[in-house]
Amino acid sequence: MKSFKLVALEVVEDGNSVEIPLEDGLIINKENESASWLLEAYTDLSLYDYFQKIHEQSREVIVQAVITKRENDPAYFQTKIASLKKFQNHISVLFEGRLRRNRSDYSELLLDSLLEKGLGGQALLEEFRDKMKRKPKLKMKHD
Repeated sequence: MKSFKLVALEVVEDGNSVEIPLEDGLIINKENESASWLLEAYTDLSLYDYFQKIHEQSREVIVQAVITKRENDPAYFQTKIASLKKFQNHISVLFEGRLRRNRSDYSELLLDSLLEKGLGGQALLEEFRDKMKRKPKLKMKHD
């Protein structure tokens, strides 16, 4: 197993994303035969009802995780909530899932989103370069 610092997390559902403010976070590559990962988000108590609803429905959600350093490209995981624990002012949400390799390349997602906006030629190139430097969050399409 390998563990890493989780520095940013978003839940992506129905074309929308919910940014999860992290007090702390950990991600573990279990390096097992099913290629599963564990992601733990220690976050604000106000999100308990949101996660409780997802957990009760045993719904799969895509999470966008930035690992180790903020400037790293996000990785996308297909997950389910394995556990949800409430503390005095925070909650711990434990996701279990698998890395989504299809459509997870940031530059490809960015280019696709800029083309959808109708950009082309020099404007496309300039916008692409700018956004590759700033790495804004992207909405992920469901394949």
